[in-house]
Amino acid sequence: MIELLNVSLNLDGKQILDNVSLKIKKGDIGVVLGPSGAGKSSILKMILGLWKPDSGCVVIDGVDICGLKEKELLKIRRKMGIVFQGNALFDSLTVRQNIGYFLYEQNEMESKEIADLIEEVLTFINMPGIQRMYPDQLSGGMKKRVAIARAMIYQPEIVLYDEPSAGLDPINGKQILDLIKKVRDKGSTSVVVTHIMNDAVSIGDQLTLVNNGIIVENGSVHDILNSKKEFVKDFFYEIFQDIELLKKEQLV
Repeated sequence: MIELLNVSLNLDGKQILDNVSLKIKKGDIGVVLGPSGAGKSSILKMILGLWKPDSGCVVIDGVDICGLKEKELLKIRRKMGIVFQGNALFDSLTVRQNIGYFLYEQNEMESKEIADLIEEVLTFINMPGIQRMYPDQLSGGMKKRVAIARAMIYQPEIVLYDEPSAGLDPINGKQILDLIKKVRDKGSTSVVVTHIMNDAVSIGDQLTLVNNGIIVENGSVHDILNSKKEFVKDFFYEIFQDIELLKKEQLV
């Protein structure tokens, strides 16, 4: 389980997060969404332990990580995989080298064991046989899948996604969302940061809407879409319009 309890953060005199509390249950997809600059990515950095709050605490599987030293934090991070918005693939390395990079660097496993893991995650993302290709030979959707495969190489308990479908066409975007649900179905807890409301509604077990560092609304998709708060209605305007249209069609 992931918990942020009354977390506040101020950077250079700007309030980034203000008394933020949220809980993502084990095995769920928790989606943090909101407009640009709302504080979404800051929450990811808190969960990773890259930033420490000025007040409040971040609890991962019962452990408050805010007071941990870097060596202890590394043990927590080993439970996590992260998929960056820009994928963060090394252009000079093959797909195989990118996916297995950190395992090769740690030198704790036999090469055959690493190769088997790489083959396993490539099969999981439905892209076997591309190990020798380079990132510039891949489409945007393929790069994103490889980034997810790299995140899965540790068989993480938690996977963090930063704007996973940004810049992708609708078909590739849907494939990535389906893959995120497939990762969830393997038992991983997922945290997805996005500004795309349709993505949030499509995959989220729990949605947290953030604006100006404050949680505006938090709950299931049903809870969010039935919210009476004006900001929620404005943010989900298109979806609300579709719902109203559907209701009218059902009455006809």
